[in-house]
Amino acid sequence: MPATTYAVSGMSCGHCEATLTKVIGELDGVSGVEVDLGNGHVTSAAEPEDALIAEVVDEAGYELTGRV
Repeated sequence: MPATTYAVSGMSCGHCEATLTKVIGELDGVSGVEVDLGNGHVTSAAEPEDALIAEVVDEAGYELTGRV
């Protein structure tokens, strides 16, 4: 399954990691999520529409700034 990595701003702690893992992981077709707090990256094991990823990230209180 393809993986897509995004730059996300506003992440700083384990709660941020857990929140993003949950909201992105609930999307149809996503089989896994990896959050790298140090680099500000989120990788999803699937390729949902970028707009959908951006929407759930925004609703969670963070900002998706683009693909890496």
